[in-house]
Amino acid sequence: MQFTFLLSTIILTLISLVISKKNFYQILGVDKSASDKEIKSAYRQLTLKYHPDKNQGDEEAHDKFIEIGEAYEVLSDKQKRKNYDQFGDPNGQPQNQQFDFGDMFGQFFGGAGGHGGRRQQVPKGSDTSTDIHLSLKDFYRGKLVSFDVIMQNKCDTCEATGSKDKKTHQCEKCHGSGQITVQHQLAPGFSQQIRMVCDSCQGQGKKITNPCSTCKGSGVTRGQRHYDIHLEPGQKRDSFRKLEGEGDQSPNWIAGDLIINFREKFDESWGYRRIQDNLYRTEVITLNESLNGGWERRIQFFGEDEDSEIDHEIILKRAKGEVIIDGQIEIQKGKGMPILNDHDEEDKFGDLFIEYKVLIPGGVESTKKNEIKKDEL
Repeated sequence: MQFTFLLSTIILTLISLVISKKNFYQILGVDKSASDKEIKSAYRQLTLKYHPDKNQGDEEAHDKFIEIGEAYEVLSDKQKRKNYDQFGDPNGQPQNQQFDFGDMFGQFFGGAGGHGGRRQQVPKGSDTSTDIHLSLKDFYRGKLVSFDVIMQNKCDTCEATGSKDKKTHQCEKCHGSGQITVQHQLAPGFSQQIRMVCDSCQGQGKKITNPCSTCKGSGVTRGQRHYDIHLEPGQKRDSFRKLEGEGDQSPNWIAGDLIINFREKFDESWGYRRIQDNLYRTEVITLNESLNGGWERRIQFFGEDEDSEIDHEIILKRAKGEVIIDGQIEIQKGKGMPILNDHDEEDKFGDLFIEYKVLIPGGVESTKKNEIKKDEL
């Protein structure tokens, strides 16, 4: 009696310690192996979602916002993160030793690891990917991207049971084991027994007697899911973001991940081309402008307005008498793409390369057109 009471006390104490301990990786929704960049990106996205200005009067969102900040404070600091990973405490003080509850219960009650058998592991579902098409302006400025994806979801009507009464019943043919024994006659006096998947319940060990009218007994439906994710300024083209556990859902597996691929709309580039962190542009000038100078052009850039920190125009000009030759390249420092970095340091940008093409009246193209007209006469 005393032993049972002592064992119960120890188990309850250990469970309370595990439950009370915060999982900072889980709070930010990242893996333990996440890079500094992934942690920072997750932090920015979550703070944007739970910011008090967007959730006025919502106490739960306020608490979540504070919790996110606490998690980022630890995981963004290399030493605190190392201590947390090693000891479970950012200050480096070891916590109580962790116990394998599976082994403990197995030894005392014949569970996993003992004679009670091993619990079947639930498989993980496949990942799902989707493409988000964005303009070069979006990649430059960054953006809160809102989108919907058609996914397989657990049926809300029957709570993913597939049954109208939300109950399943043991298969009468396999008695809940999911397998049946089939006997084959090989020869007179000789037979063989083979274990097979139950064809009545397809190996589930349970059957639905009253299927759900919404999902027709499957436990899943297809429908839209809405997401808001933050595109970082300078995000790489064709890069991706992983949303863990947001893949197709099913009561038969653990949901995989949703992979979001960022694609560029090349027809919305405003005449700019991106290569890594630099921008390139071809600018056509007249022969008069090439030889005599004395001109100025203002070209639309990615800033929103005159008060924006990002220039809304690129100014190209030459003094009177300043000559430009065909193919000449002008470099404007710091006018390229924002450069992603892992730390809260000063923003950095690539460069803008402008190649000048001189439009020569009666040049090669004009000569070819004249030759075609002569041949037609």
